[in-house]
Amino acid sequence: MSNFAKPRALYVLSSDSFNKIYGVEERWDISKLVDISAVSYSPKNIASDPSLMEDVEIILSGWGGPILDATFLSRAPKLKAFLYGAGATGGMIHREAWERGIRVTSAAKINGIPVTEYTLAAILFSLKHVLRFMRLMHGAPSYPRQHETLPGGYRSTVGLVSLGAIGKEVARRLKAFDMEIIAYDPFLPDDEMRNLGVQRVNLEDAFFRSDVVSIHTPWLPETEGMITGAHISSMKPGATLINTSRGAVIVEREMIEVLSERVDLMAILDVTYPEPPQNESPLWSLPNVFLTPHIAGSVDGECRRMGAFIVEELKRYLRGEEMDGEIHPENAMHISHRTT
Repeated sequence: MSNFAKPRALYVLSSDSFNKIYGVEERWDISKLVDISAVSYSPKNIASDPSLMEDVEIILSGWGGPILDATFLSRAPKLKAFLYGAGATGGMIHREAWERGIRVTSAAKINGIPVTEYTLAAILFSLKHVLRFMRLMHGAPSYPRQHETLPGGYRSTVGLVSLGAIGKEVARRLKAFDMEIIAYDPFLPDDEMRNLGVQRVNLEDAFFRSDVVSIHTPWLPETEGMITGAHISSMKPGATLINTSRGAVIVEREMIEVLSERVDLMAILDVTYPEPPQNESPLWSLPNVFLTPHIAGSVDGECRRMGAFIVEELKRYLRGEEMDGEIHPENAMHISHRTT
């Protein structure tokens, strides 16, 4: 490449995301591959000064990045590639981008690594009711009475709802334990289910049979409100619901009603709808609900892993290869990269 001019690139994302995703090492590696300024620009910067995009072939982005709609693309006549150093691109990529032939990649599967780790930890803790006991023992100088049988990790059943990239990886990691893994996913072929060591079940059985249910369903119009109070109400005594996907896939009002009545159940919720819950929401005070502030995905130093991935994606793009996280319009319709 030394005999040729480097392609022009631009960082377009929020300044906070820029500093988290693209560290000094990543910026240095990128600067050797493309002609790029060492600073980031926001979509508002582009709107106020369209000349910034006149010669740009590649956008390196992340949270707070641009929406590739007709208006933005009119300011980017030479744009050929959009490399998104974060998770899902749903709502960001409009039809006009595909019609222009712009190539899109995302670090979603890399962002899924910490989600998988969070989920695995939550599952193992749930089988011993660790969080419940911690809450009961806080400030109490005695052990609480144990009224229920703990599922434990031996021959217990874990139900996974949706086997996308994260659900599959959770299933793979659970193979190390003596557990039965069942899953609801209407799209995954039977041979892939078998290779994962997972038994296919319907959605009702995933809840009815499991000691822990972990939700990994993308938020799409057809999945909104997919999990109802009836599903949660059918869960075993002492079972746990974990949600690291999106809060809107659960009918939250019905979930709250069930959890208020079924104090034996637990819910570990890294996501809610809305986020955070409204001030008056019972989710703040229910003793069997454990909230975390949407931290399952990449946080702080973990974001650098996505930046490193984008460096490798940029190399693949410049070599004319398929990018590892490349998104195509035909498969975007079934995942959380859905085109607008």
